[in-house]
Amino acid sequence: MTLRTDERAQVSLTEKLGVEIDAELLSLALTHRSYAYENGAIPHNERLEFLGDSVLGLAVTAMLYTRFPDVPEGDLAKRRAGVVSTLALADVARRIGLGAHLRLGRGEEQTGGRDKDSILADAMEAIFGATFLSAGRAEADALVLRLITPLVDDPARYGAAVDPKTSVQELASRLGVDPPAYEITSTGPDHDRRFTAVVTVGDDSASGAGTSKKQAEMAAALTLWRSLHPPAGA
Repeated sequence: MTLRTDERAQVSLTEKLGVEIDAELLSLALTHRSYAYENGAIPHNERLEFLGDSVLGLAVTAMLYTRFPDVPEGDLAKRRAGVVSTLALADVARRIGLGAHLRLGRGEEQTGGRDKDSILADAMEAIFGATFLSAGRAEADALVLRLITPLVDDPARYGAAVDPKTSVQELASRLGVDPPAYEITSTGPDHDRRFTAVVTVGDDSASGAGTSKKQAEMAAALTLWRSLHPPAGA
């Protein structure tokens, strides 16, 4: 039997995930609302994302509780926040090449939606939800832990995912160089202004964009931190 291109892509993705997911549920998990709106308001992945967020949170919480019996609640919460954050999930999604499988509308396609942190993270959660419905909780938990454990084993990333500016500040201190310097520029009208930040630490620099100065600075700081600390398992 000859598989269609989209079917072959789904098989490739499920092989990377290591779990069988119902084809319709997987297709739904990969469907961004921009694609849905351009194709007759078909269903999209936000309901699965809602479910997957809970699947992810419970699996990670139980794992951290069991794995670190002597760590207090506050520290466990920080670790969980780091590995379930949008930034961390986007790292996971990039590691498995999820962006290539997304169903995006033309606008998102043209503006780099396949590599946007928020879109990648939402799709990752939707896949966790689809796995829960298709294969059950045990398989969903196992998938979460296979993908998230490398982040748990890379503790420096906790702080970077939650507070990248502080992590870059600490990096500058360790390197014995001046504190991070940020330069901000903006474009667009007042009601739709976009900010770009460039952060420099020593001889290294990186840029980031956002809808506020703070968001742009955080994006730049995280990009710089990532460039100096490749993801675990990369």
